[in-house]
Order: sequence, then C-alpha cells, then structure tokens
Amino acid sequence: MAKSAHTNTAGRLNSSIVLRLNTRLFFRLLGIYLGMDLLLIALSLGGLLFWAEHQCANLAALVEARGVPSAEATAWMAAGNYTITALDREPEGYTYPLFPSLSGLEDARHTLDFHGGFASGTGPQVTRAVYTVELERSTGEAYAITLDIQAPVTVMSLALRILLVCQGLSLLCNLFKNAGTIRKTLKPIQELAAAASRLGSGGAMSPEELQALAGKLDQINATHLDRRISVPGTQKELQTLAAAINAMLDRINAAYRSQMRFVSDASHELRTPIAVIQGYANLLNRWGKDDPETRQEAIDAIRGEADSMKELVEQLLFLARGDNDSMHIELETFDLTAVAAEVYKETEMIDQTHRFSANWQGAVPVKADVGLTKQALRILVDNAIKYTPAGGRITLSVCRRGDTARLSVLDEGQGIDASSLPHIFDRFYRTDESRTRQTGGTGLGLSIAKWIVERHGGWFEVDSWVGVGTRMTVVLPLDPAASHPQDEEHTPAA
Repeated sequence: MAKSAHTNTAGRLNSSIVLRLNTRLFFRLLGIYLGMDLLLIALSLGGLLFWAEHQCANLAALVEARGVPSAEATAWMAAGNYTITALDREPEGYTYPLFPSLSGLEDARHTLDFHGGFASGTGPQVTRAVYTVELERSTGEAYAITLDIQAPVTVMSLALRILLVCQGLSLLCNLFKNAGTIRKTLKPIQELAAAASRLGSGGAMSPEELQALAGKLDQINATHLDRRISVPGTQKELQTLAAAINAMLDRINAAYRSQMRFVSDASHELRTPIAVIQGYANLLNRWGKDDPETRQEAIDAIRGEADSMKELVEQLLFLARGDNDSMHIELETFDLTAVAAEVYKETEMIDQTHRFSANWQGAVPVKADVGLTKQALRILVDNAIKYTPAGGRITLSVCRRGDTARLSVLDEGQGIDASSLPHIFDRFYRTDESRTRQTGGTGLGLSIAKWIVERHGGWFEVDSWVGVGTRMTVVLPLDPAASHPQDEEHTPAA
C-alpha cells in the first residue's frame, strides 16, 4: 500500500509538472506565432502601399504630361486596375508625414478603402479594396487616381489564412509532442524516485540500475549518511542538484559523526568518576563506616570525583550553549595586557611548583567579553601547568602586530608531535591518554578556548617542539575605536 501510494503521488506530481510546462510552452509558442503574424501583416501592408504609391506616381507623371483623360477614356480604364477621374473639389485624404513622398506626389492625399456590397440579394458579400490618390496638376486641375488592389489583397488574405491553419496544426501537434518530450525529460527524475523507493524498502537492484540511479535520498538515514547521489554524465542539471545535496550530506554527516563522538566521549568521561564513586560507596557500606581512615579516604575520593564531574558537566553545558548560539557575549573595550597581568598574578600565587615570567609592553586595547577572554587565557595557562614538569618556566606575553593583538602562553612541557597537532582542538582529544588521570583534564579546555577566540573574530597559532615546549598564541583584532600606536613586537625567549 505504501509503495502504491508513493507511485500514485509521483504520478500526480509528474502529471502536474507536465501540464504546467506544456501549458507554458503552448502559450509561449502561440505568442511567437501571433507576433510573427502581426509582423508579416505589417510588412505585407507596407509592401502593398509601396507598390501602389509607385503605380500612382507613374500615372501622375502621365497625367501631368497629357492631361486628365476624358469620361470616355475613364470608362475604358475601369476595365483595367485603375481609373483617373477629374474632381470638382479640393483633394481629400491623408498624408504620410513620416515618409518622403515620391516624385509627382508631393501634395497628394491618400485613401485606402475596403468597399463592401452584395453580388446578389442572397449571395455572399463581396469586398473590393481600392487605393485612391487625389492631387492637382501644375495647372491647378484636381483629379483622382483610383487603383484596384483587390487581387494582391486577396492573395495576401489567402496566404494569411493558410499560415493561420498551418500554425494551428503546429500548435496542436506541439501540444502532444511537448507533453511527450517533457515526460521523457522528467523520466530520469521519476526513475530516481522509484529507485529510491525500492532502496528504502530493501529491494535488490542490479548494477545497471545502480549506475543509472541519480538519487538515493530515501535510503539515506542516520546509519547511512556516507551514501551519496550519483548522476549520469549527460544529466548536467541533475549533476548540479546532486552536487549540492552531496555537499549538504557531507556537512550533515560530519556534524552527526561529531555529535555521536561527543556523546560517546562524554559518556566515557562520566563513566569513570561514577565508577569510582560507586566503588567507594560500596567500600563504605561494607566496612568503611567504622574505619575513620577508610571513611575519610572514601569521602575525599568521592568529593574529588564529584568536583571532576561538576567541571565536566559545566564544560559540556558551555559547549552546548555555544553550539546553540545561546551564549551571551558582552563586548566591551579593555586592555588585554591588564587581563593577562591579572591571570599571571593569580596563577603565580596559586602554583608554587613552576617559574612564571611576563613579557609585555604598554596597553593593547581589544573589544571582547572580559570574562570569556580571561577564561580562555586560564585554560591555556592550566594546560601549560599540567604538561610542564615541576621547576619549568611558563611565560605569558602580550604584544601587537599590525591590526591584531597577540596573547601567548609559552611552556617547557613535553611538546606536541606533528600527527597530534591538527587535533588538539577536537573535543575530548588528548595527546597522552596515559596521563589523563594524573593531569585531571577532560579534553574540552582547548575546544572551549577555540570557541571563545573564534566568536571574537580571532584564531589560534600553535608552535610546538617535542621535548622542548609549546607556544599557544591567541590572535584577536584590535579595537578599531581605540588608537593603535605601532609598538614593536616583543617575542619571549624560549
């Protein structure tokens, strides 16, 4: 039933598209034919008038030379296609102001008439087309030249009727032919929909069908995000659509895999402290309640793991708010050197096992969130402390370079190898898994710092030498509203 419903829906959509496209093509072709007919009528009428003017100009030259024919001669002229008659009034008719008159017809008046009548009382109507030119001789005698143009008008009318019949037949033929062409053009899309339906229902397909398939959208789901749409080389329009969909699927796949890895890593990180808490809780339940030393050890361990879980949950919430764009960032102008100096004093007071040094000159104004900037700097300093042996030196420096502010933290730790360097900002990534419990890190600090820096329009620069140390540099834009005298960059010694 589902397959039948899908087929019926596809058929209705296909018929609707064919009808709309066929209707548009029909009216477009009809408009072209009407435009051509009007152009042909205008050209034919112009040619007819041009021919009639030349005929009248020749007759006018003859009248000017020999005079107006007598009444008897006029009767003989009626047997031909023109008559010349004297007028007892002023010439009447229209002039052609936009076109130059022919020689001898400078002051002529023109009239085009279609006289209707009946051949007999009950017979068909007969129409006679005449072209009349009224003018005066040089002697002042007025006369009229009447030219019978019925024959060319009849030929033109017959040709127009034949043309209209041919165009009508052409429109009728194209009405059915276009429908077939449109169905043929849309056939690949219909086949793609049918193939996708079969793939979604688990039906087997031959290699030929797979090769002709231009879409597998019904098959793509959360477990098959790596599948892509393939389009034959001749279907350029579908190739563009497929490329756009494949690019979108690449982004979805990357985001989905990142989310799955994030959830898996978060579950793994929470499993360890929960297991430790459960272990110590069972220890207390069995015999630790009456042993003060065991009880205190369990309490300290549970408190430590609870603190670790709290820190992890807070970091996860921070990243979640960042991903959802719900993190409030309050921008203000402040001195980056002052913030670095504050973190430097706090760290030097808390940590007595490392040597600290500062290296900066003057104020470096930036426009950012003070709290988030300080948080990013503390993350870098904490990482330096964790991976620098006791007695090692950690150096903080702030300087300017062009229109950017540079905040660096240089340590004398173990360094980062080249294969790990591109991944240090990935969530839950650690360069040394064996030291996880010793350092107490969650692998989220640098991810949070990177998010903070990028949201302020900055970026990270990392230089690391294995066995020597690592320099993490935050690059932020200087505050454009503040004055920026060019200070010399002062690079801390390694």
